[in-house]
Amino acid sequence: MSYIATVSQKGWVVIPKELRTKLKIRPGSKVLLTEGEDGLVITPLPEDPIAAFRGMLKGFPLVEELLEARKEEAAREELRAGQLRGAGVLPG
Repeated sequence: MSYIATVSQKGWVVIPKELRTKLKIRPGSKVLLTEGEDGLVITPLPEDPIAAFRGMLKGFPLVEELLEARKEEAAREELRAGQLRGAGVLPG
């Protein structure tokens, strides 16, 4: 649905009540203004960004992947250290 709003002398634009209610925009709410190809995009920002993003990565095996990568890296480091010890470069 589209709406028409008027820009005041101070540059203010009133967001229609129906949209404010639907998007939970209240007095004091912050919005992000982004210039797009076709005009201006207004995106409501969460009141508590940390709470809004909590659980966002749930279901992504990021921690497990990082731990596995660290184990592989540690194994490579240990192998390299063993090679250096065998070559007499590191004390052994």
